[in-house]
Amino acid sequence: MAMTDPLGDMLTRIRNGQQAKKDSVLSPASKLRAHVLEVLQREGYIRGFSDDATGAHPQLRIELKYFEGEPAIKHIARVSKPGRRVYSGSKELPVVRNGLGITIVSTPKGVLSDAEARTENVGGEVLAEVF
Repeated sequence: MAMTDPLGDMLTRIRNGQQAKKDSVLSPASKLRAHVLEVLQREGYIRGFSDDATGAHPQLRIELKYFEGEPAIKHIARVSKPGRRVYSGSKELPVVRNGLGITIVSTPKGVLSDAEARTENVGGEVLAEVF
């Protein structure tokens, strides 16, 4: 059976891995997932990620980050879902926790955080929010 929301699946794997205090989690590889992970790494929410070709299908190994025993990510949620897409212009991008969190946005210039999208003056599909 096909997965209806691959990005939501990856975010859930990250959330579950951090609740279980795992060092890393595996997720099936795709370009969109890799771009979202690049944003999370740039913003300091994960230690990093790498390709893991041990199985039959390519996967991404996501290295989770903790600070004093607590997960770096307190909340990670999908905003735009397959049943309800959410789009936003550069001026209307949501601010998460008064700027303490980030919104991940898919724009014509690539997958960016909300601050980067405002700097580039582009809007797009709001993929997820993280704090």
